[in-house]
Amino acid sequence: MRLAMRAVPGQSRPALRQRARSALAAAMIGAMLPISVAPALMPQAAFAKGPESLADLAEQVTDAVVNISASTTVEKSARGGRTMPQLPQGTPFEDLFEEFFKKRGQRGDNKGDEDGPRQQSRKSNSLGSGFIIDASGIVITNNHVIGDANDIQVILHDGSKLKAEIVGKDSKIDLAILRVKPEAGKPLKAVPFGDSDKMRPGDWVMAIGNPFGLGGSVSAGIVSASNRNIESGPYDNYIQTDAAINKGNSGGPLFNMNGEVIGINTAILSPSGGSVGIGFAVPSNTARPVLDQLREFGEVRRGWLGVRIQNVDDATAEALGLKGGPKGALIAGVDEKGPAKPAGLEVGDVITKFNGTAVKSSSELPRIVAATPVGKTVEVIVVRKGEEVTKSVVLGRLEDGEKTQVANAKQAEPESAMRQALGLNLSDLTDELRKKFNIKDSVKGVVITRVDPNSTAADKRISPGEVIVEVGQEAVSTPADVTKKVDALKKESRKSVLLQVAGANGDVRFVAIRLD
Repeated sequence: MRLAMRAVPGQSRPALRQRARSALAAAMIGAMLPISVAPALMPQAAFAKGPESLADLAEQVTDAVVNISASTTVEKSARGGRTMPQLPQGTPFEDLFEEFFKKRGQRGDNKGDEDGPRQQSRKSNSLGSGFIIDASGIVITNNHVIGDANDIQVILHDGSKLKAEIVGKDSKIDLAILRVKPEAGKPLKAVPFGDSDKMRPGDWVMAIGNPFGLGGSVSAGIVSASNRNIESGPYDNYIQTDAAINKGNSGGPLFNMNGEVIGINTAILSPSGGSVGIGFAVPSNTARPVLDQLREFGEVRRGWLGVRIQNVDDATAEALGLKGGPKGALIAGVDEKGPAKPAGLEVGDVITKFNGTAVKSSSELPRIVAATPVGKTVEVIVVRKGEEVTKSVVLGRLEDGEKTQVANAKQAEPESAMRQALGLNLSDLTDELRKKFNIKDSVKGVVITRVDPNSTAADKRISPGEVIVEVGQEAVSTPADVTKKVDALKKESRKSVLLQVAGANGDVRFVAIRLD
């Protein structure tokens, strides 16, 4: 700061110097004031500071992090060692190129194609990361890193290579366990799992892996979010982090500041293919029971309830009389051969608690059920017509073909009808309409023949050809039943009506429509 001073007539030089000192002091105090009050005005987050160094932590755990090279040998048919160009179907030059390669293609023995195609081997390689959890030689990685590889090598931090065998793998959570045999006199370094449930958004984490083949790369960041559903499978609940994760980091560990593995790096969200600060890791508490089963059985044995579920939105919660707003998983179908059927669970029940664990949304239930031991008797609390009901269920085992999914409506052309309600044209379910919409004989109710495109029903993807089975959890068989029930709900000042709607094949779903 620079002060310009001018002599004032009648003032001595000492007086001028004193005036200058006073002005300078006042200016300095004025300049300091904003700094002194800034901490009280600025948010505390602006002064957040990360660890000064992660070097000690990285040095502590790096030897347990490995690179994984997986090779798959694929047999392919070849003619004469040449490959015909891949042309778009119907191109005018397709016949020309095919004829050219038939004439010119040769095998190594100059016999052309007269002996037919021969087999060639092609090797496919992939690189990823992993980490050792047991010094005896147990290595964890992602299932997609090894795929169907028939030659897997684990590369240690010092560069030595160990041949690995697959102990077990699970595609649903994308995990795999490998086993290697340590070299004599070279003990392996292992790292422990930590408690992923204790991690909060803002906690510091460190990732180590093999991005783009650059082994032993360390990156750091924070937990950005937890319980992320990226729709990669039925059991999604990823940790999101901004620690740099790239191709090749898959299967590597995400550490907390105690050197414990709290996640297995699995996926990234990136338009460029590189890190943009959005990476996802399987939480350790999700992975551990799966890994325990893989080590014990070589496969995962998940619990099975035998229901088809859908989420509960605001309108559905109000229509069902759920206290406290949307929660739980609405049962849209019960498997005739599943455990839920003999236990007394019904379509329309909302599962709010399973085996002592609250079910906040439908996406949570498959994960909770799958983690429960097969054959265990559990208590299931449901809300049925506004009242809580407790049922005991003996869990079965989830088969690979079992799927939990939300029914989707099919679009069809509008058609005239006899009655209207909620923007829907309704009709009795006649043989003619069954044939027209291919509706199974087992489906009973009132058929929808037209949907007002400007109605709430259209917004909820209700389509002509679907069948209303229940209104307000009461069965209907005629259009009059539907309108009568809707009128009664309006008189009760209900804000919405819950419809049970069946598709042509009999799959049902619940749809809540506002009563405007």
